[in-house]
Amino acid sequence: MRQVVLDTETTGLEVEQQHRIIEIGCVELLNRRLTGRIFHRYLNPERDIDAGAQEVHGITRERLRAEPKFAEIAAELVEFLSGAELIIHNAPFDVAFLNAELKRCAVGCANLGEICRIVDTLLLARQMHPGQRNNLDALCKRYSVDNTHREYHGALLDARILAEVYLAMTGGQADLSLSARSDSATRAAGADGSAAMRNGEPRRIPVIAATEAELAAHAHVLGLLDKASGGRTVWNRP
Repeated sequence: MRQVVLDTETTGLEVEQQHRIIEIGCVELLNRRLTGRIFHRYLNPERDIDAGAQEVHGITRERLRAEPKFAEIAAELVEFLSGAELIIHNAPFDVAFLNAELKRCAVGCANLGEICRIVDTLLLARQMHPGQRNNLDALCKRYSVDNTHREYHGALLDARILAEVYLAMTGGQADLSLSARSDSATRAAGADGSAAMRNGEPRRIPVIAATEAELAAHAHVLGLLDKASGGRTVWNRP
């Protein structure tokens, strides 16, 4: 499965007040592995940047004067995103801005939902950790993802961090508690294998079945992912 983890920075918080995107950062995952492919652009927003927004991302309008306008990179962005499952933290915010930009430049796509499936990791985190803080910094701490180099928000940096967080959230290790069993299983397998080799017997590979609790935890995580994707997960397709 091809996934793209995406983040944006903007001139302000209200898309209804004609605020614009000033940075887009995307990283590609293929079968849950980072491929090294990215899409990253700074953009000239053709308007001022709110002081509050500038305090968050540190990007000035002067810094962006020589950058391309969104319309100049729109077709390339649509090509990069097409057919992928988009992983976005607080997806309604970024999607609203991207859809507004796409409508302005008329590239044949005015709604990301037409070309992508969208997973909101904020919604997923709230379902997995109700009543807790679920912003990106809190999730980094919860899943031991290093974000100490995150002095300012930046679209590409945050997309890379979110990719790590998403893989940790959906990997299941924390819920399935496999680490202790893996250590003991490895020792047991090593002992059995060594004894068999000394006796000239074929080495037997032990099969360790999941417990009922592990199967239930796995099913729970799959259910959350399916709900977050709007029922479009590949394992539920007929």
